[in-house]
Amino acid sequence: MDESTNNERDFAASPLPETAVAKPPRARVEDAVDDETPAAKLERKRDYLEGFLQQKPAGLAPGQPGGELYEDVVAALKEIYDPEIPVNIYDLGLIYDVDVGGEGDVSVMMTLTTPHCPVAESMPGEVELRVGAVPGVRDASVVLVWDPPWDPAKMSDEARLELGML
Repeated sequence: MDESTNNERDFAASPLPETAVAKPPRARVEDAVDDETPAAKLERKRDYLEGFLQQKPAGLAPGQPGGELYEDVVAALKEIYDPEIPVNIYDLGLIYDVDVGGEGDVSVMMTLTTPHCPVAESMPGEVELRVGAVPGVRDASVVLVWDPPWDPAKMSDEARLELGML
C-alpha cells in the first residue's frame, strides 16, 4: 500500500466504502463556551468537596466502624493517655478491637505495653468507665489480652510522629 492511500484513509483498518463520509471537524479550544468565571468554578468545587467530606455512607449502623456510636467510643478512647508515653492508648495500638452491639453494649479488647505496666490494674477500669460514659452506650466491658503481645509496630503514624519515630 502506498503512503498517499494510507493518508486518505486516515489509518482506517478497512477500505473506504464507495461513498466516503466527510470527517467531522475537530474540536478546538477556541470553540469552547465558558461562561463561568474562575471564582465561580472554585466556589463550586469547594461546595462539592465540603458536601462530600461531610456525607456519611448510607445505611451505616451506628455501631459499625464509621457509625456515630462507634466513632464516639473511639473518640473517648483517644482521650485516655498512657502515663509513661505521651500518646493516647488508641493511637499507641493498645486497643485491638471495639465491638458495639445493637443494644448499645460495647466490648473493648485491649492490651498493655507490658504485663508489668504500673497501670495494669487501673487502666482497664478507666477504659470501662470512659466508654460507659459515652451517650448511647448501655454497658461497657473490657477484655485485657496478652496475645498477641503489643509491639511498637501497632502504633499509628500519629503516635510515631509524636514520639519521633518517623
